[in-house]
Amino acid sequence: MAGTVNLREIVLGILMEVTEREAYSHIALRNTLEKYQYLPKYDRAFISRVTEGTLENLIQIDYVIECFSKVPIYNMKPLIRNLLRMSVYQLKYMDNIPDSAVVNEAVRLAQKRGFYNLKGFVNGVLRAAAREMDSITYPSADVNPIEYLSVRYSMPQWILKKWMDQFSFEEVEKVCASFQEDEPVTVRLRTDRVSKEQIIESLESEGVTCRQHPYLDYALKLSGFNYLQALTAFRNGWIYVQDVSSMLVAEVAAPNWGDYCIDVCAAPGGKSTHISDKLKGSGYVEARDKSEDKVMMMQENIDRLGIINMVAALKDATVFDQNSFHKADIVLCDVPCSGLGVIGRKQDIRYRMNPTRQEELVRIQRRILSVAQNYVKPGGVLIYSTCTIGADENQMNLKYFLENFPFRLDSIDPYIPEQLRCRTSEGGYIQLLPGVHETDGFFIARLKRYDE
Repeated sequence: MAGTVNLREIVLGILMEVTEREAYSHIALRNTLEKYQYLPKYDRAFISRVTEGTLENLIQIDYVIECFSKVPIYNMKPLIRNLLRMSVYQLKYMDNIPDSAVVNEAVRLAQKRGFYNLKGFVNGVLRAAAREMDSITYPSADVNPIEYLSVRYSMPQWILKKWMDQFSFEEVEKVCASFQEDEPVTVRLRTDRVSKEQIIESLESEGVTCRQHPYLDYALKLSGFNYLQALTAFRNGWIYVQDVSSMLVAEVAAPNWGDYCIDVCAAPGGKSTHISDKLKGSGYVEARDKSEDKVMMMQENIDRLGIINMVAALKDATVFDQNSFHKADIVLCDVPCSGLGVIGRKQDIRYRMNPTRQEELVRIQRRILSVAQNYVKPGGVLIYSTCTIGADENQMNLKYFLENFPFRLDSIDPYIPEQLRCRTSEGGYIQLLPGVHETDGFFIARLKRYDE
């Protein structure tokens, strides 16, 4: 470890930011790594692994701690709680670190941070955990499937109960397991600029491993690179980082030459730029967001990609824009959601979300739908999508929309890969499940305006 920098204290600081001050884990970790960019690669890797691993396995780690502590986890001092969590993660998942080193460092860190009177407690819990880790009895899937899934995959029980009402146990377990797998980066190839073969040749010449995604010919899975933004293909605007589930939104929208499109919640802009590419320079795409910073970011993307038929605009999706009334051939409503379909990429989402927040999001989603439907011209299409799983934000919102506005569902089978077609896709929507499908968790519906 370099100089006087205490790597475990750095990890503890990140965990405190995320669990106590509700910082986003990927942002807190990125900012910390930038601050300590002078550290050796292996030290930075240690910080990343312990931080991400602790958050990924938080509920299971808490279960382990409570097997050896007389004090319930949420009655502990926040710093002690997080110190125990990161230490148990090391004991359970990092065989290359001696147990004694983990325990001794935790005790020293507790004392350094002013908890001298609790160093005996920290020492006792961690020594007991190190000694008896392999003898812990975990919940049984047969006796209590919800508790089993919660502890095994560190998923809050309220989420699992909702999913189990809608999907089978086997499907829910596949979803949970997928969140713990390392997934390669998926990119969309912008083959209107350069051929697929040239893009792959460029990527492979820089040491990148490319694998074809099974759903879309222009989607690749990339691995083996250090810094994506340094790749020639990225700098030249030949590739765009985007999950296939997100790419399918543009496929389902199916823009025609010259269409006018509005994306009411566009940031970071992947779907809008995809629609723009499909229009091949024709038509017009207005990518809206209510955040000035996000609008600027989208404009930077537009400039980098060399797009001529798209503009980023500062507009609030919940506020009616009279100038857009019945103006659009296509309206994209990829609304703010709980994000429970992308837990694999943002581990702390599961702990940040709760039933009350989800209910608030449903109200916002319905407000956005109520406003955005005004922009669809007669015969035009509205695409409703979320990056989440579950009926509250998806099927129930669809039911609300169909009952209140002059739209009908339009089959998406003509626009999606054959292997994804199912009963609901024929009816106009699909729920993609990670672990079941080779995508993030995503919901997509195609609705056609029929009045006037």
